[in-house]
Amino acid sequence: MQTLNSLLAMISPLDSDAMARAQQHIDGLLKPFGSLGRLEALAVQLAGMPGMKNGLNTQRKSIFVMCADHGVYAEGVAISPQIVTAIQAMNMTRHNTGVCVLGATVGADIHVVDVGIDSDALPGVLDMKVARGSGNIAQGPAMSRQQAEDLLLATMQLTMAKAAEGVTLFGVGELGMANTTPAAAMVSVLTDSSPDDVVGMGANFPSDKLHHKIAVVRRAIETNQPDAADGIDVQAKVGGFDLVGMTGVMLGAAAAGLPVVLDGFLSYASALAACQIAPGVREYLIPSHLSAEKGAVIAMSKLGLEPYLQMGMRLGEGSGAALAMHLVDAACAMHNEMGSLADSNIVLPG
Repeated sequence: MQTLNSLLAMISPLDSDAMARAQQHIDGLLKPFGSLGRLEALAVQLAGMPGMKNGLNTQRKSIFVMCADHGVYAEGVAISPQIVTAIQAMNMTRHNTGVCVLGATVGADIHVVDVGIDSDALPGVLDMKVARGSGNIAQGPAMSRQQAEDLLLATMQLTMAKAAEGVTLFGVGELGMANTTPAAAMVSVLTDSSPDDVVGMGANFPSDKLHHKIAVVRRAIETNQPDAADGIDVQAKVGGFDLVGMTGVMLGAAAAGLPVVLDGFLSYASALAACQIAPGVREYLIPSHLSAEKGAVIAMSKLGLEPYLQMGMRLGEGSGAALAMHLVDAACAMHNEMGSLADSNIVLPG
């Protein structure tokens, strides 16, 4: 029987020998040494992943969009009606949202997952609903620890099942009105930062009311007293089902030895929790873009990751992950298809 701990134990370090071989191969390609910069480093990172041991191949891609509502919506921290979560989830099944359009350009399958929408089951949406919305973190925990652990296990298993079907590149996204509030609370706790430094405007929240959102995050942390050394505790107390779901995908991809592309600020919060739960997951994370949300730099700095793109984006849904998958494909194409200096009788100095 699979348990959360048994799956977490499957996360292994990258293969340093495979990475050294990849670096040597790349150094011998038809280009000056290091001239493709971070694209080379990305290919080397991929080569070290156990799931890529038969070659760098990212032909099959999956982006999981974790959808959930949040009890903290009742605190007036979002301007969109809460029903938009369900409406937009249904729009995703029609393939007309940002992540769907961008995902199509790179051939990614978009999996819309209901982990906590405040609605009945939605046609075309994978039903993994824990509850109809999480608890109001300004008044109590988002969920029980058992709910968090069960959802982590379920989303890890979902991801690993897709890996067994041949998916080799994963991405994460989310959907949920008011979810930047729990994300900011998680980032605040996991980076030991003041809410003033990490709470942002989210989906166009009025700047003159930002002080209220900051106060709600501060109250959530004071009320729940999450343990920053325990990623599951932080998510259960001040997170949300969508955030836990994304963490599960990251952990599941790493357990399968495969890369997972982050999205924006919400995914940073989930990644911080994932790295607290299983530090080895960090080597499997590929940052996409630098979110325009306040606190993004703080979160990325704590993760020790440098985003590949700076686009001023803050849509969410996995849109940034879809965009960055082009770069992952490019790194694989470079590694797999470029000619060699030796074959062209070119000898570079040094």
